[in-house]
Amino acid sequence: MKFFAIHFCFLANYPLLHSQGCCSGGSGSPIAGNASQGVLAQHQMELASSLQYIYSDKFLTGNGESSPLFQSFSSKYLYNRVAYGITKDLTISLEGGYYLNKTQTELNAAGKIQSSGFGDMIIFPRYDILNRKRLDKHDELTIGLGYKIPLGKYNDSHVVFTNPTTGRQYFTISPPLVQPTNGSQDVLFYLFYMHSGWPKNIRFFANSMYIKKGWNALGEKFGDFTAVNVFVSRTFMHSLGITLQCNAEWVQKMRYNENVDVLALYNVDVNSTGSKKISLIPQFSYSYKTCTIYGLAEVPLYQKVQGTQIGIQQQFTMGLSYRFFTKKDLKCDDAGNDFTYMCPMKCKGGGSNSPGICSVCGMQLDKVK
Repeated sequence: MKFFAIHFCFLANYPLLHSQGCCSGGSGSPIAGNASQGVLAQHQMELASSLQYIYSDKFLTGNGESSPLFQSFSSKYLYNRVAYGITKDLTISLEGGYYLNKTQTELNAAGKIQSSGFGDMIIFPRYDILNRKRLDKHDELTIGLGYKIPLGKYNDSHVVFTNPTTGRQYFTISPPLVQPTNGSQDVLFYLFYMHSGWPKNIRFFANSMYIKKGWNALGEKFGDFTAVNVFVSRTFMHSLGITLQCNAEWVQKMRYNENVDVLALYNVDVNSTGSKKISLIPQFSYSYKTCTIYGLAEVPLYQKVQGTQIGIQQQFTMGLSYRFFTKKDLKCDDAGNDFTYMCPMKCKGGGSNSPGICSVCGMQLDKVK
């Protein structure tokens, strides 16, 4: 019934999404920005898109820097979401992304391993189990259960050697870090909580996500992913939003079919999989009526990996979201109150006699008289 999203890199996934090893790659959350989402109002639709950029030439062994195994990694990822409020408590979204480019540059610029294409598609229903409003205060608790379907390639190859005499080219499977998807069908478990109204104009959010990874056709099972996020958000001048997020993530070690030599065949070092990370993520947003633009950056505070892996170094996201109603018969107030300022989304109970934001969806109120 209500909706507010804090987008952060994030992810998602995404993208690098806290790779499971510089040689093995892999993924954590497939949701780019790992957006923090409640539910929409009934008959409300959201269209959202974000562009995420990642670059790193920083390698870690444990929690300390180590010698590089290749020169650098970069990616540009376009992530899109379409969400619809089926009832006042149930929202379903269809999400997915396209890699404009994923590039691993070898040492001394000896060559590049590149890919582009579709990543994963996610079907993501969410349901409000608590939605309580008391005067200016609002509490919301949402659960979600998602299903990830791989669309992109996970077994693409690249040239490793060209015979100078015959011109014959020899190929090997590209490392998972460069593949658009890890190729498995995963299940997402999601929990979201929001409190707003006290202190005034301050919102507190928290969410957690657990992703149960499946096996892909190559005999690989990337480690299960767990994330916990805490957000504090403040609105200024009715349209400018500033959010500070603390993110903690844990990726388990990869498993594999013992009958398959994943290192020789697929460039996967299983001993360099699994990681822990804590990050601080500032975000700035601007809203005009039903449209919001935002930008954010991830600042890693702590990273610890198993084996040797590439770490998070530069990660930025820019995005845009637009919300509207497919039906125009919603009234702003159940009691028929005549407000001076009304919610542009026509949220029930979203009006006021003074400037501010809607207590339901967080949009800036419009003056109507």
